[in-house]
Amino acid sequence: MLISDAEKNNFQKNPAQFLERAIKDYTENSVNNRFQAFPGERIWDEPLIGFANGDDPLFQEYKTIIGDFHFTPREVLENYIDTTSYGDKNQLPHISVISFVLPANEKTRLSNRKVDAVCSLRWNHTRFHGQEFVARLSRYLVTLVEELGYMAVAPELSKAWGITSTPQGKASKWSQRHIAYAAGLGTFSLSDGFITPKGIAIRAGSIVCNLDLPASPRPYANHHANCLFYARGTCMKCAERCPAGAISEKGHDKNKCETHLNAMREVGTRLGKVEGYVGKAYVGCGFCQTGVPCEAGIPV
Repeated sequence: MLISDAEKNNFQKNPAQFLERAIKDYTENSVNNRFQAFPGERIWDEPLIGFANGDDPLFQEYKTIIGDFHFTPREVLENYIDTTSYGDKNQLPHISVISFVLPANEKTRLSNRKVDAVCSLRWNHTRFHGQEFVARLSRYLVTLVEELGYMAVAPELSKAWGITSTPQGKASKWSQRHIAYAAGLGTFSLSDGFITPKGIAIRAGSIVCNLDLPASPRPYANHHANCLFYARGTCMKCAERCPAGAISEKGHDKNKCETHLNAMREVGTRLGKVEGYVGKAYVGCGFCQTGVPCEAGIPV
């Protein structure tokens, strides 16, 4: 990647604006953000981008809310320095997190509204090829920041990242939804999904760097503010849509959800609906993210 003098000047004038534009341009123009099975169509629409101060006390609170295994941004960058011997972890005056949310396109969302046994083919390709794009965008951002003279790491792609088991189900050592919440991009739903201004049918990614970026405001009163059930005691559409019965007034049962997803492999095969499906499993699900009031925006 070659960065022009003009680009460097734009970065120096307004680093946050420069990085936001870079993420949007990459998403719009990258050949990797294209369906292989539906030529010419983008997997993801224009992303939302937010920034968080890496030393925000909220990240330390996540060790209680999620588990003590969850990394803080500072731990992520210090671990990167320890494993690469690049930089000095005693000299990190600024740490920032860049979070991005990628909304599924309208055709994908509509296709998944119409099914009731296994997810649509478009949804399946979005789940797996779309996640590959999240990784590519993360690597692009890391390279861009490094070429601008700073340190950067994508936690989900690092050796330190992983999944751990808890009594409530599997949990990530770096939860992209919780990072996006810290960066002002949305709040949580009854289904444990993440409701953004562009809806809940999304994937999220992030990188940690030693840039000094202004933190985005969190324009909500609490971590459930965008969900109709928590805001007004109404809706429950995600629970109605869930074929596993994994969503109730008590929230989302991760173990029931995972059991259902594993069973769907057999269901898809039996119904003859796996031709053209990709990924580690034949099917995903996504029913609680489509055909619901928060599918494409914050419900009114």
